[in-house]
Amino acid sequence: MDLEFIFETNVINITILLGGLIYLLSGALSDSLAERQQKILGAIQESEERLQEATKRLDESTTQLTQAQIVIESIKTDAATTAQQVKSGVLTDGKAEIERLTASAKSQIITIEAKVRKQISEYVAALALKRITSQLESKLTSNLQ
Repeated sequence: MDLEFIFETNVINITILLGGLIYLLSGALSDSLAERQQKILGAIQESEERLQEATKRLDESTTQLTQAQIVIESIKTDAATTAQQVKSGVLTDGKAEIERLTASAKSQIITIEAKVRKQISEYVAALALKRITSQLESKLTSNLQ
C-alpha cells in the first residue's frame, strides 16, 4: 500500500501542480494569445487596405490605358489623314511640274524649229545667191570673151 499511497500522492501533487500552473499561466497565456490575435487582425486589416489600394491603382491604370489607346487611335487617324494629304499634295505638285516641263519642252522645240527654219532659209538664200553670182559671173565671163 505504501507504493500505492506514494503513487496517489504523486498524482494528487501533479494535479495540484498542473492546476496551479494553469491558473498562474492562464493570464499570461490569455494576454499572449490576445496580443497575437491583435497582431493578426492588424495584419489582416493592413492587407485589406493594401488590396484596396492595389485595386484602386489597377482601376486608375486601366483608365489611363484606355485613354492612351484612344490617343493612339487618334494619332493613327491623324497620321493617315496627313499622309493622304501629303501624298495628294505631292501628286498634285508632280503633275504641275510635269505640265510645266512639258510646256517648257514644247516651247524649246518651237524655238529650235524656228532657228532651224531660219538657218535653212539663210542657207537656201546663200546658196541661191551663190548660184546666181556664179551664173552672173559665168555670163559676164562669156560676155567679156
